[in-house]
Amino acid sequence: MKIQFNFSTLLDNAGLPQRLTKELAELFNRHLSKPHSTTRVTSNAISIKTQSYRVRHLIAGFRELRKGGFALQSPWNLSEKHIAYLVKLWVEENDQAPGTVENKLTYWRTLAAWMKKHQLVGTVDDYIKRPDGYRRYYVAQEDKSWEAANVDVNQVISRLCVQDRWVAIQVELQATFGLRAQESMLLRPLQCLRVSGHLHVIDGTKGGRPRLVPIDAEWQYEVLIRAARLANPRTGSMIPEPWSLKRWYRHFYHVLQKEGITRGGLGVTVHGLRHAYLQKMYEDITGVPAPIKLPDHRPDPELHQRAMQQLVEAAGHSLAAKATAYISTFATAERLSRPVVTFEQAIAALDAANGVKSEAAKSLKISRQALYRILAKGGPLPTVTPANPAETEAPPTAAPNEVLEGPPLAQTINNAAPDQLSLLAE
Repeated sequence: MKIQFNFSTLLDNAGLPQRLTKELAELFNRHLSKPHSTTRVTSNAISIKTQSYRVRHLIAGFRELRKGGFALQSPWNLSEKHIAYLVKLWVEENDQAPGTVENKLTYWRTLAAWMKKHQLVGTVDDYIKRPDGYRRYYVAQEDKSWEAANVDVNQVISRLCVQDRWVAIQVELQATFGLRAQESMLLRPLQCLRVSGHLHVIDGTKGGRPRLVPIDAEWQYEVLIRAARLANPRTGSMIPEPWSLKRWYRHFYHVLQKEGITRGGLGVTVHGLRHAYLQKMYEDITGVPAPIKLPDHRPDPELHQRAMQQLVEAAGHSLAAKATAYISTFATAERLSRPVVTFEQAIAALDAANGVKSEAAKSLKISRQALYRILAKGGPLPTVTPANPAETEAPPTAAPNEVLEGPPLAQTINNAAPDQLSLLAE
């Protein structure tokens, strides 16, 4: 049976024109519960939470457009200039995070698809030049586990036990089985235990996808037994009476905030426990630490593939590639481990190498192409005069189908037109 979010009150109180309100209501009635993602493994209706996010962000967007001077009377009048305005507003004026903006664009892309305007909404790059570092990564760029931040999970759980036993056991469940926060709240320990040696996670899962999480050790059963003793006798979940899920969610994070379990506090979140669980699973299967841990060698390719498949199944995602959000990839980890070279360091290396670019790049432990990119972004270069002309790079002889290298880089950049500088970075 289709379950649809009741959007009427939000829409009626939004202060939008009558026609816009009516036509949005018609679109919501027909499409709101339908999935938009093409990677979803089920055609079931999306969650009430996602439906709520769609409605709230779309209404907020239309209000922002009207506040910005766009007299929209119908969603069918939506055009590229409206999306461009919103993206500039979110990024340049409101300074919203990349993930937030990407999610909002997804909701507008969904609305456009409902109206058969599939090419209407582009990406952030179609509307603005991204600020440096402004990008949402789908491959882990940093280790978010508590271990990486030198935070002791057991000590935190001990302190939480003093504050609230239910919060403490839910954090312990997340660390033990890699659960999301809401999954640990709605878990029914006794009902979800399977004789096959798995925990059947059903409630609160992303996309409504149930999954089986392996139970590999005796101590994991002990955690479930302690959780069962605190379970709500009426519902069987880990939310005590008389709390509702919404109120408990706020209480849960309030208790964590008091204990410093935030990015601004100890530098970690409870989601980092999920990262640590999956990183350990990878190492247990392959015998090699996860890529984000920067191991000194790679595992057997077959073991790597097996680990990736088991990770994504235990995490409850639809695609094996999603596991990289927790453990990264070896290529990404290798790139991140390289030194960050500034323009000033590049100039100094060039000077020390008497203008020999290959030698300068080697001393900086980067490729010559990377050196070109750094120099091209830094502006005009001082001309380097080598102490001994014989030490400069001799013009190479072109092999068949090969392009000769141009004049020295400093001279090339100084003589280049502004629109040619970007070519040096390619």
